[in-house]
Amino acid sequence: MKVLVCDDEALARDRLVRMLRDAANCEVVGEAENGLDALSKVATLTPDLVLLDIRMPVMDGIACAEELARLPNPPAVIFITAFDEHALAAFQVEAIGYLLKPVRRDQLNEALSRATRVNRAQLQHIREQANDDGKPGATRNHITARTHRGLELVPLDEIYYFLADQKYVTVRHTKGQVLIDETLKELETEFGDRFIRVHRNALMSATYLEGLELLPSGQYQVRLKGIPDKLLVSRRHLADIRDKMHNL
Repeated sequence: MKVLVCDDEALARDRLVRMLRDAANCEVVGEAENGLDALSKVATLTPDLVLLDIRMPVMDGIACAEELARLPNPPAVIFITAFDEHALAAFQVEAIGYLLKPVRRDQLNEALSRATRVNRAQLQHIREQANDDGKPGATRNHITARTHRGLELVPLDEIYYFLADQKYVTVRHTKGQVLIDETLKELETEFGDRFIRVHRNALMSATYLEGLELLPSGQYQVRLKGIPDKLLVSRRHLADIRDKMHNL
């Protein structure tokens, strides 16, 4: 992964460069002194990731990130700053990380790991672009969620289920859960071959379907492999789930 370091303080850049040289799969391709300098170097060096200070002369980091976001294939951005009041602005320009100085090595490595996942997803997106007739290509292999840690990608094969609750959908996956603002209908249309509608508010992965249980109330609930969570099954979807189980 090619990295550009942007900070108006030379000592701060030097420290980051040293830490990056010890990180796996990272190549520091350049340094910049402010946002305008960073934009120029992104155009020539095409980094995968920009480590971007926020408070800088000429052009600050937020303005730089806004310009980068307009590029056809923008690099990922991680903000590094001594001030924590910029977190909301960083979130709004879709930074994947926000680290406070002095940066700890473990925090930087975690942010770099997220950047690697984002870049892999971008590459997959390019591969799945429209066909020659202009129709959409393959479906996504990840779900994207914005959290307090930045942009997170959840692989589809790690998702147990989607559960709708008012305006958001909870994505339950092998490492926890995140919220997204997509609808169940949109998710069912895109991933209907991999996820089963079990209720008007729930889709579950066919991969993790383990069995059905009859409740004293006469309703059924579905068991999932690997987790104790159980989902209620509506009567209208019961036959589809039984058919799916017979084909497993």
